[in-house]
Order: sequence, then structure tokens, then C-alpha cells
Amino acid sequence: MPAFVPDYRNIERAARNIEAPRLPLYEHAICNEVMEELLNVRFKELYAGDAAERKQYFATYCRFFKEMGYDTVTFEQCIGAAMPGSGALGRHADPVIKTREDFEKYPWNEVPDRFFTMFADDFRLLRETMPEGMRAIGGPGNGVFECVQELTGFMGLCYISADDPELYEALFQKVGETNLLIWKRFLREFGDIYCVCRFGDDLGHKTSTMLSVGDIKRLILPQYKRIVDEVHAAGKPFLLHSCGCIFEVMEDLVGKVGIDAKHSNEDQIGRF
Repeated sequence: MPAFVPDYRNIERAARNIEAPRLPLYEHAICNEVMEELLNVRFKELYAGDAAERKQYFATYCRFFKEMGYDTVTFEQCIGAAMPGSGALGRHADPVIKTREDFEKYPWNEVPDRFFTMFADDFRLLRETMPEGMRAIGGPGNGVFECVQELTGFMGLCYISADDPELYEALFQKVGETNLLIWKRFLREFGDIYCVCRFGDDLGHKTSTMLSVGDIKRLILPQYKRIVDEVHAAGKPFLLHSCGCIFEVMEDLVGKVGIDAKHSNEDQIGRF
């Protein structure tokens, strides 16, 4: 059997709804432990090592995708990790923003530089170790809704929506502006190694959207569009990951935001 030859254009074509010569495989994420088991090599701990060890980590990480028959390397780093005081969503930490005063004193301007201080070297090493014929799929992870929740928590966000509607709106606007700055710089500096860009933002649960359909359309989707427009201007398709029953906003996501592809990790959704 001939050796597998990756071609990132297969998944790029699929994301544009164009039939590809070969049906491409896609994974939203694969944990290092699974990679280690399948490759029969230990490499996870190299990520925290010196320059040579970190480069070996990324070389092995990329090798996994090539050896397993993927045309692209899935890789993202999440914006939430670079937001001071974050964790109300991912770690159920105490929310850092509960009031207008918290919002006003929050160091919004620090977030973009923090993101690239933390992760620019990762993207550079990804470029250096990318196998021939492959490109990455991903980018700055976390969508607008997830980033807001990282600061407020979901329950806290619901309280804010009732107690201070102006703050509720301002949170989505400010997070959208901050994420857009990160995406613009990311596309300038690292867009060359990505064939499809994406972020994940779980807008729904099993039977409905997490927020009202009206709030999603009014506060979240316009912020998506600003980022998707930048991705398209860079000549790349955009994939949205969102779990949950979000049928009521799909027409807007496709027709107004302009997403090219959609991914979900669960299928137990339907109309009720």
C-alpha cells in the first residue's frame, strides 16, 4: 500500500462545500494521552521543556496527525486562558466581573498582548514542524459567549442580564472587540500555516439555546461576523464549533454571519 500523502486542500474544499478528491478526516481536539497511546511514545511533558524539547513536542504532535491519516493538524490556543481572572466557565472559579465597577477596572487592553506572549511561540513552532502537504485548522480558541462566561460564569451572566442590561450588552461588545484584535494579529502573523480557521462557542444545550434567540442574534452574532469577515478577507473558510440545539439561529449564522462549516461534539438534539 502506498504511503499516505496529506493534502490540506481536501479539508479546505470540504469547508467550502466543494467535493474533495478524498473525504478528509477532522478532529476538533485529541488529548495528548490518546496520541501517546496510539504512537507508543511519551511526549506530552516536552511541552514544558526547553526550546529543543518544545520543538520535539510539536514535531511529534504534528506527526500524529500525518500518521493517522489526517490532512490537517488541529491546533488552537484559547483566548480565555489569557484573560486575567478567567476561569468562571472552565474551572468554575469565582467570577471576576459581577458589577459595572468590575467591568470598568478590568484590564481589557492587556488581553491581546497576553495572548501572544503566552502562545506566539507555539504557533511559530507549529509552523516549523508542519509536515509537507499539511496545514493547521483552528486558531485562537473560545468564541465571544465562552469568553464572557469565563469572566462572569453562566449564572452570573444571567443575573447581570436582569440587574444591569447595559452591562450585559457591554460585556459582549467589549469581548468582541478584544477577540477581534487578537484575530487580526493572528491572521497577519500566523495565517499562512492555517487553511481553515475556527473557534468554539457552545450556544445551546440538548433542547434549546443557552441564551434567548433574540440576545444571540443581537449581541453575539454581530461580533462573530466581524471575525468571520477578517478570516474571509484572509482567503480562508471559517468553521464554527457549537454544541447544542441551535437550529433557531442557524439561518443567521449561515446567511448573515457567513460561516462556511459547522461542527458539534454531540448529536442528541432536536426540535421540541
